[in-house]
Amino acid sequence: MTTVDTRARSVPEVLAWSRELWEPAMRAAVDRLPESMRRIAGYHFGWWDGSGSGAAVPSGKALRPALVLLSAEAAGSDPADAVAAAVAVELVHNFSLLHDDVMDGDETRRHRACAWTVFGTSPAILAGDALLALAFDVLSVDGPTSARVLSTAVLHLLHGQSEDLAFERRPSVDRESCVRMAEGKTGALLAAACTLGVLAVGGRGEHVAGLGAFGQSLGLAFQHVDDLLGIWGDPAVTGKPVFSDLQSRKKSLPVVAALGASGAAAVELGGLYRQQEPLSEAQLVRAAELVESAGGREWSASEASRLVGCALEALEGVAPVRRAGAELRGIAEHITRRDR
Repeated sequence: MTTVDTRARSVPEVLAWSRELWEPAMRAAVDRLPESMRRIAGYHFGWWDGSGSGAAVPSGKALRPALVLLSAEAAGSDPADAVAAAVAVELVHNFSLLHDDVMDGDETRRHRACAWTVFGTSPAILAGDALLALAFDVLSVDGPTSARVLSTAVLHLLHGQSEDLAFERRPSVDRESCVRMAEGKTGALLAAACTLGVLAVGGRGEHVAGLGAFGQSLGLAFQHVDDLLGIWGDPAVTGKPVFSDLQSRKKSLPVVAALGASGAAAVELGGLYRQQEPLSEAQLVRAAELVESAGGREWSASEASRLVGCALEALEGVAPVRRAGAELRGIAEHITRRDR
């Protein structure tokens, strides 16, 4: 008699289990790309070095494919049936990262040089385009409804990224606009990940709606934490330079909250953000202090916790399969504690 382990696994265990399911299919899909694009994609994923050889290096968290697979299991089905959706979501996410690094001018990701600095700007952009096309090719096995869900999420993601770039040129951005930007830039794809996991296994409508809402709230919480790490994260852990978001004058969630506050700290921070020349090391340290003094850090941390609560409420509403539900809760709670 075969027994099924119903013990909830830790977040690292879940992510490792998830990767074992989806990564072979991801590698097989990437291997179908033209060689020039395959080489860039594999480098970006950490599978090899710039010459196409060498040992693999640590890759990203791969949270999104784990959400796809757990959502399928939470709906009472075999997560293996959602592997195509998991691969598609991770391909879209990495398409966006390849393009983001070019647009933001970031030179490091995951403790190594960004793909565009190794292969050139245009080849990196084309490799990102290839990953996007590949995502829809992989997802085609799940039918047109899933394709529409993913394409809608991509459009929201692109609009959010467009707004994020536009904010850098605007003298002021209100908090509500910044939240809407983050909902598109990050929330939409996490919502799609959960939705696609349910659709892949023919789940019921209440699971589609409830787990989609879980992913949407979780995505916005994730962005709050990401923005906090962009200012106060440890570069040795995040793989990005210290104060990178401040140096680029990115109007992230905690920064916009701080700029919109009343008081001397907000005024001084606004002056630094309007400065034309690059900020000095001392000015970057001061800017981080001002974001905190003006309440931006506290607000973002509080919002992240609140949104995780909203996500968990949505999750409970669908009465998920016990182990998968517990593991989705574990991932949600991990969001506010993560350091990269």
